[in-house]
Amino acid sequence: MAPMLPSYASGTSSTPLLGDTISGRLRRTVEAWPDRDALVVRAQGYRATYAELWAQVEDAARAVLAAGVKKGDRVGVWSPNRFEWVLMQFATARVGAIQVNVNPAYRAQELKYALNHSGVRLLVMAKGFRETSYEEILGKVRGELPALERVVVIDDAWAEFIATGASVEVPELEAIEATLQFDEPINIQYTSGTTGSPKGATLSHHNILNNAYLVGATCHNSEQDRVCIPVPFYHCFGMVMGNLACVAFGAAMVIPGPAFDAGECLAAVEAEACTSLYGVPTMFIGMLAHEDLERRDLASLRTGIMAGSPCPVEVMKKVKSRMNMNEVTIAYGMTETSPVSTQTVIGDPIDKQVGTVGRVMPHTEIKIIDPATDRVVARGEKGELCTRGYCVMIGYWDNDDATRGAIDRAGWMHTGDLATMDDEGYVKIVGRIKDMIIRGGENVSPREIEEFLYTHPDIEDAQVIGVPSEKYGEEVMAWIKVRAGAAPTEGELVEFCRGHIATFKIPRYWKTVDAFPMTVTGKIQKFKMREISEQELGLA
Repeated sequence: MAPMLPSYASGTSSTPLLGDTISGRLRRTVEAWPDRDALVVRAQGYRATYAELWAQVEDAARAVLAAGVKKGDRVGVWSPNRFEWVLMQFATARVGAIQVNVNPAYRAQELKYALNHSGVRLLVMAKGFRETSYEEILGKVRGELPALERVVVIDDAWAEFIATGASVEVPELEAIEATLQFDEPINIQYTSGTTGSPKGATLSHHNILNNAYLVGATCHNSEQDRVCIPVPFYHCFGMVMGNLACVAFGAAMVIPGPAFDAGECLAAVEAEACTSLYGVPTMFIGMLAHEDLERRDLASLRTGIMAGSPCPVEVMKKVKSRMNMNEVTIAYGMTETSPVSTQTVIGDPIDKQVGTVGRVMPHTEIKIIDPATDRVVARGEKGELCTRGYCVMIGYWDNDDATRGAIDRAGWMHTGDLATMDDEGYVKIVGRIKDMIIRGGENVSPREIEEFLYTHPDIEDAQVIGVPSEKYGEEVMAWIKVRAGAAPTEGELVEFCRGHIATFKIPRYWKTVDAFPMTVTGKIQKFKMREISEQELGLA
């Protein structure tokens, strides 16, 4: 009998990695396509060509230097999606400052921790967003931020801030730019864990520029493309897979609004003739359910990326059939891997497009291991997915212990995600190690139950968790969002499951909701769902 193939794959490619800094790549793109649209922000009435974007980035970079920021200093950006965010992204890259992405959902203590931990000297922030006053939040902790020297509120002082850059000559900026190396850190992103303080994933030019380049190449990006980016900039999906992937190929960045709105997103695709659309599954679910879907002309769409969490099969099928995204790809990764490590490719068989997260990316290695022994499992067996290569972060900022806990001595980043790899190298994410439900000694994958529930005609979205049980250790619970006008009973839902999934997998508890607790990036916060459910069911 032939030995079983191990769950290991390495991404070969005839396309070399870019040995460049972010500003170097931007400069080349500007030289190649100066008059093409670079950035469109519909909510602000903003539009710039690549030549105009370069000039504005240069002004912002000079202003950053005028504020006393040196190469390696940290600059915080705290804002929803707007053009000033993009200018700061590339301005900090031109001067070698490390941009710290501040989560728009942060409150006072979270803000204090991130700014103090990273040592932010300059904070560029919005006045607020929706009902939240960022100024008020900052005011609560301003006296506890010893490293913070200057705050620029975009709404009130952006023009004044930019004007200060006149004191810095362009040759001074270019001299600093010439010293930059692609392996140097350029970005810190705080990961939102379920326990403990957030960790600052530290990423280099090389990490994120190459990841953006390879993700864009997989989508067949070119200067002809116009990418609709409704995902938040503060996260890798927006600033790397979105902004940087556009800049790497001369494509246009089209921003519908400061935060995701299904109607605004559909309108932007039509008005700007977008060829590509990004989103997490919950965003696509929202657009598919929106009343404007049928009346919007989406004929320009051809591709895009669905990522951030596992993509429901039924949702993916509808995105392809109803939104004209026949070349849509699924990407998988994490902030610590810049972020993408696997992606489907255009032309993949339909079952691979809707049922997996693709194969390993070029210049990257992946393996699936038994979490208990660290031994590589055979193809088809379940285990923890690990990633190695250029995309793995430098480490967690000022946290060597956490870095060692995530990246082993051989350089493998341990994702914490449970996955399988088939004989062709396609990977399927089947859950999180800590999300696995153990009911009466049986391992229950929440994802498996969720995929089944998506086939119910009245269920628009479903999330499955485990809750405490004296008898079984844990019981299965499903939170569901139903379609407008539908009201399936608990009995009807149980009957729908009976005979189709194992009895021990049928949810013991059901909860109908209008929305799920989630991060600003659209990732479901199952730990919050558990907390709420335990309280409501009296299981705490």
